Amino acid sequence: MIKLFIYYSVLLINLSCGSSGLGQSGTTPPSHATFDQLLQAHVSEQGTVNYKGFMADVDKLDAYLASLSSNAPDRAAWSEAEQLAYWINAYNAFTIKLILDHYPVKSIKDIGPKLTIPIVNTVWHLEFFEIGGKPASLDEIEHKILRKEFDEPRIHFAINCASISCPKLMNHAYSAKNLDAQLQQAAYTFINNPMHNSMTKEQAELSPLFSWFEEDFTRKGSLVDFINQYAENKLNNEAKISFKDYNWSLNE
Repeated sequence: MIKLFIYYSVLLINLSCGSSGLGQSGTTPPSHATFDQLLQAHVSEQGTVNYKGFMADVDKLDAYLASLSSNAPDRAAWSEAEQLAYWINAYNAFTIKLILDHYPVKSIKDIGPKLTIPIVNTVWHLEFFEIGGKPASLDEIEHKILRKEFDEPRIHFAINCASISCPKLMNHAYSAKNLDAQLQQAAYTFINNPMHNSMTKEQAELSPLFSWFEEDFTRKGSLVDFINQYAENKLNNEAKISFKDYNWSLNE
């Protein structure tokens, strides 16, 4: 049953990786200052989210989301860093909004269809917002845009799925100006957090993210090569690798 679930999970990810039609010509990158202020106010240094605090500021969050919806990236005019910062912030901000719309909830997976094997419809496929006048989902942002259009595996440490085992939600918004340093910090923080990854030279028990998205992390070398770019405890090339269970409980 576990192998079957993993098979269908990988199938679902592969089916999600078509192209996206989200975009808009003639736009300029919106300011992420409001989102930055909200994150600083309601997210701890450890990544714990105060959703009740966000609810008190939901008007500010909605205004920021409206600015994202009406200013979809112009792929011909925006820089890659501007586009990446937009999509990362959009994923995180709309995820927060999704939780608020269903709060209180114990897990993001409690939202949406309840299927034993989620092949097609999951909470990430819900089109509960618009980008440039078109219905959009978190799945589309992650798999059809961030993973497909950019050769940037560090995005997996920047987007947050509102769960304890996810890379932590940083208490700042991503910006084009500081994007590379922010992604470096996100990767370093996640890889060296023993709650997510336990490593010695000879063996490692890693987050399932490294199994689910291995192809993204191994385009320029092995998985060990990628991890050793950030790990304080470097792995041997022949290190034995296993994967932890994933905790989908809400990150509050």
